[in-house]
Amino acid sequence: MGPSATQMLADYGAEVIKIERPGAGDLSRNSIPDEDGRDNPIFISINRNKRSVTVDTRSDHGRQVVFDLVRRADVVVSNFRAGVMERLGFGYDDLTALKPDLIWASGTGFGEQGPYAHKGGQDVVAQAYTGVMWRRADESVPLSVYPTTLCDYTTGMHLCQGILLALLARARTGQGQQVRVNMYDSMLHMQMQEAAMQLNRANEVNWAAMPLSGVFPTQDGAVCMVGAFKENPLADISVALEFGEDLSQRPGLGTQEGQAENRSLLQALFRDRFASSTTEYWLQRLEKQDLLCAPVRSLEQALADPQTEVNRMVMEMPGPRGSTVRVLNSPIRMSGTPNTTRRSAPRLGEHNAEVLRELGYSEERIAELLQEGAIR
Repeated sequence: MGPSATQMLADYGAEVIKIERPGAGDLSRNSIPDEDGRDNPIFISINRNKRSVTVDTRSDHGRQVVFDLVRRADVVVSNFRAGVMERLGFGYDDLTALKPDLIWASGTGFGEQGPYAHKGGQDVVAQAYTGVMWRRADESVPLSVYPTTLCDYTTGMHLCQGILLALLARARTGQGQQVRVNMYDSMLHMQMQEAAMQLNRANEVNWAAMPLSGVFPTQDGAVCMVGAFKENPLADISVALEFGEDLSQRPGLGTQEGQAENRSLLQALFRDRFASSTTEYWLQRLEKQDLLCAPVRSLEQALADPQTEVNRMVMEMPGPRGSTVRVLNSPIRMSGTPNTTRRSAPRLGEHNAEVLRELGYSEERIAELLQEGAIR
């Protein structure tokens, strides 16, 4: 959450100093076994354009380094469980005493109050708590984990948005403020349309259960079809799938309500037709009827897709020991202030001396801090 938010800012010019634990660093440095250890692709993917300073925040001199950094900062971002920053002495009141116009931004799992505030926030846990994991095409589909970090990334982007809004407000008023986001709220907010229907009509809206849409195996893969956004999509589906009749003329299938009631029948008919030929064959048939459709791709296939290349979504940057790594580019295109890659992801503590010099620390003082372990 925190690294993705701050990398987005760093890509567009923000100077980001990452304060890490001596000897260990960011958790993503060790999240998977990899030949590059703490400089593995997972860490590199969300930490370019940053500098790393390792500080022992339990020591008085280490804490002083943090305070000196805060005095020069516009924004302090944290990604701890609720209350940790306050226990460390880096809460909003603590830091605004040093820098009154500071923007203090925090991302947590559940917020600062309430029955779950004490719990550790994690992507899969947030999926489970907020209904995201529960909602699926139908009850026959097993409950499962969404296989990418949906909650972390979404909340990270909300954190980024909050920071930008606070910077805009400070430019107008001169005042800093707190920015707080959490995964629980972000996942509920992602379901704003469904929640509005549930709250006001006691009606469950499930986009995965649309009767004319779905994912259907073919002879050599699978096709995703969306039967919507047309006056009579079932009539066009009937032509595309070569049923030899207009299914929308069958009794009970001429209305959205009737199609929903007969979803099992329609889905079985679609599955049977798609299984009779290849993915490419059915894509051509569906597109001829102007029906939304796509082949179901693996990530490997998507990364190699010509559209990915045209959109410049894969970029190269320096990696460990003189290597080159390929990672995803920012998805935001700015005509006047485009994103840039000024730094590779930092090695743990790579910029300790450099940053301290910028703060006015002498070489002797830096050596003393290193010797006593305040920085390492």
